[in-house]
Formats: sequence, C-alpha cells, structure tokens
Amino acid sequence: MPKALPSLPLSALFGVSKPSGPTSMAILERIKPLIASSRLFVEAGQTKEKGKTKKARHSRYAFKIGQGGTLDPLADGVLVVGIGKGTKRLGEFLDCVKEYRTTCLLGCETDTYDSEGAQVRVAPWRHITPEKVEEALKDFTGEIMQAPPIFSALKMDGRPLYEYARNGIPLPRPIEKRKVTVHSLELVEWKGSDHTFQWPEKKFTEEQKHAVEAALKGAEQDVKIEDEPDSETDISADLAPAAFVLRMRVSGGTYVRSIVHDLGHALGSAAHVVTLTRTRQGRFALEPADGGDRACVPWEVLEKATDDAGERDGEGWTQWEREVVDKMEIVEGK
Repeated sequence: MPKALPSLPLSALFGVSKPSGPTSMAILERIKPLIASSRLFVEAGQTKEKGKTKKARHSRYAFKIGQGGTLDPLADGVLVVGIGKGTKRLGEFLDCVKEYRTTCLLGCETDTYDSEGAQVRVAPWRHITPEKVEEALKDFTGEIMQAPPIFSALKMDGRPLYEYARNGIPLPRPIEKRKVTVHSLELVEWKGSDHTFQWPEKKFTEEQKHAVEAALKGAEQDVKIEDEPDSETDISADLAPAAFVLRMRVSGGTYVRSIVHDLGHALGSAAHVVTLTRTRQGRFALEPADGGDRACVPWEVLEKATDDAGERDGEGWTQWEREVVDKMEIVEGK
C-alpha cells in the first residue's frame, strides 16, 4: 500500500472525479457495493447492517456513506465522499471555498439556467465582445446578493419554487436573495462561434411563459417574458451564438448558473451554462496546487471496479483500493 494504515476498518474522506451525466446520489449508489466488499471500511462478514427486520437487513449497509455537496447531473468534477465517521465532517465542505470552470452560451436563457432545460427567451448576442464580458464581470466580483432560480427546489411557504413557476401561482413574496462571495471571476477563453454547442431544442410554450409571469408578478415583479428575435438570434444561421469560458472561486452557496444567467442580462442578452466543472472543493482538487491539497480518485477506476474489482496484489489490495488509500484523508475520533 502507498502508506501505513492504522487498524482497520477505517473512516475516511476522499474526492471522486464525478463525470457529467449521473446524479451525485447515483455515484454513491454505484460505489456502495465496492465499499461493502473492502476490508478498508467494513469488517469481514459485516457487509450488511444487522437490522430488526428482513427488509432492513437486506437494504442497509454496515457503514455510513454520504457526499459533501451535490453536483447537478450536467456538472462534473470534485465530489467529496465520506465513509463512517467521515460523514460527520461533510458539513465543512458545504461552506468551504469552491472553484469552478464553466462554459457559457449566449443568446438564450433556459428555465434551469443550463442546457438541460428548455428555452424561455432568446435575445441578440452579436454585440457582445470579450472586452464587454470582462467589464461586466467586475459587477459580479466580491460580496454580491444573488437570487436563486425560480425553477429550483428551494421552498417558499412549504412549496418548491418550481411549483409556483410551473402552475402560475403568484409568489407570496419576492425570492429572498443570498449574500455570497465571489473571490475571483475571470474570462479564460473566448470561443466565439468556434464550438459545437447549441441551444436546447425544447422551448417554452406561451402558456408556460404566462405561468412564470404570473408567479413573479405575485412578488410585485412586473416581468414580461418574450423573445427579442432578429436575424442575429437564429441558431440555424451560419454563425453559431458565441460561447466563452469563465473560471471562478466562490463561497459556499453560490449558484454558478445564476451568475451566468444574470451576466447574460447585464450584457443586454441572455445566457446559460453548457458545461460546468467543479475543479476544487476545499482541499480536494482535480489539480492539487500544494502539499495541503488532495487529488481525486478518477471515476474510471471506480467504474471499472464496479464491473470487475480486478486482481489483488501481494498484500491483498485491488487497484481501486490502492487509489483510494493514496488520496483519502483518514478520520479518527468521535
């Protein structure tokens, strides 16, 4: 093994390099059988928890597992996993500093603020230049007040915001803004029209637009959702809408999608996220920068092991276990 280990089984924290596509919970479900089969984390013969009922014994593992900050299915990057006592430490990764790299596509905003959603509004985009983006970013740096998307699962008076928006139910009050800190925000690549990204094919109907308007007007927001069409906003034109890449370092609770959405408005256009990578979450990073950082276990290693754990070395460890031990942080104490 890469380093000496205390007595087994262990409690630990480690980062997984999540791929785009599956949910964070799907990643945990996929690796649970691996964890249950390893003497690193479970005593021999204790794969399942001894419950009082047959159902409990069948469904519950003999270890605790959790993740320290959900990533949307679209997003990839650092997903911190806690095992055993490590689950009690996951809360510190909700409020820690995080770093992201995101690709923004101009000319269209969606209900989810990313490419997984449906078109809500299109707007001109050809007037936007890299210089205008860099100038606008200044207003999104430092302490800012940020409103969560109306199509989110956050609740108001016991009802998810998306229910108000989908059903045209007037919001009882404005969506409360949150103070977040954007430590750094920079334009790292201007792709222009040299890319393969496209606006979502699914579009909001007029009825859906009116429902969102009705919901927002309940909070005294006189909002009119309508396209600003002209020849420049036609996705079928020879020139694709411009895209650019941002890199940011933000406090916990920051909505990257909201930054991109609001930036589109500030530029006199519309925008949504088409790629999103969490490059750092606290001390876990895709590219460790110093001795205090920890690298992440590549998803390919874990995914391969879920199909075939592979051969064990002379000390009885598989490749995926060696990868985890090399990158994990052992948690001791209560």
